Amino acid sequence: MKKYLSYFTNGILRENPLLMLMIGLCSALAVTTSLANGIGMGIAMTFVLLMSEIIISAFRSLIPQSIRIPVFIIVIAAFTTIVDLVMKAFTPELSKAMGVFIPLIVVNCIIMGRVESFSYKRTITESIADALGMGIGYTWVLCSISFIRELLGAGTILGMEVLPESIRMGFFAQSPGGFFVFGLMIAVALAAKKALERKGGSR
Repeated sequence: MKKYLSYFTNGILRENPLLMLMIGLCSALAVTTSLANGIGMGIAMTFVLLMSEIIISAFRSLIPQSIRIPVFIIVIAAFTTIVDLVMKAFTPELSKAMGVFIPLIVVNCIIMGRVESFSYKRTITESIADALGMGIGYTWVLCSISFIRELLGAGTILGMEVLPESIRMGFFAQSPGGFFVFGLMIAVALAAKKALERKGGSR
């Protein structure tokens, strides 16, 4: 049980795909102009990552080493297509807002990296723990960036007005604002990680 908990918690902070590994940044910064986008992208990514890791882990002994990458891409593309079609059917406005970044999940470095380095070598239960941890870690960072950018840039939260127009800062709704918020979050995460490591080392 401790092993699975370790795999799960790795993605939350210690190996967070955005804050620590710094992969999948393009889509993360592009869609985080609103909290709804952040939530939608996080759920979509988590679903594709979870299902891809399960399938690859289940059939890893049947996948030849020489063609593993094409097989990975086919599996990831299948679940990405499912997510894309479901979003277009049930949340068309959100799908339109996120544009090409949902189909581009198929080439997201986070999913390909975890499938290659983890689920291709591990059991299904281990892969589930890893996928959920990475997915939640990715999602909470997206939602945090989205919350700050939407609140300060547009003065709204999930489309509801919170701040008057007089104190809004359009900078946060633009690309530089996304980089600024993301940089601050990296700094805080690294400081927290070092503090935890010092606390663990002092015991």
